[in-house]
Amino acid sequence: MNASWEVLPESTLREAVDLLVRLVEAAGAVIIFVGAVWAFGRFLLAGVRGGGGVERQFTRIRLSLGRFLVLGLEFQLAGDVLRTAIAPSFTEIGQLAAIAAIRTALNFFLGREIASERAEIERDGRGEKGKEGAGGSRAAVPS
Repeated sequence: MNASWEVLPESTLREAVDLLVRLVEAAGAVIIFVGAVWAFGRFLLAGVRGGGGVERQFTRIRLSLGRFLVLGLEFQLAGDVLRTAIAPSFTEIGQLAAIAAIRTALNFFLGREIASERAEIERDGRGEKGKEGAGGSRAAVPS
């Protein structure tokens, strides 16, 4: 009678979860890859165009790449969490915990760097607006 209550055999459940883990991790890898390609393309364009704002463009490119990395790592971490759903052994739990800790630490430090880069961009933006405003005021003052 217990067999009639079994909705899915454990092997089928393991295979289904393994497929889901692979899909989620693949999505994370694709996000990271797309971000890297996008950032590389923007980097090349900034180098070709040149100009005075290359440093600011570089900072914006790094900020955008960091966002892609954080999102991709979140997907990777989601895959790790899914993997723990199928009653793993203590060895597997230890390995998953180590991987999750590394990914979480990477995510944390990337988040801090993104916040720092964003603050730098905002400071630069305010500084240039102040310079334009100051320059405009000087031009309006008669000599």
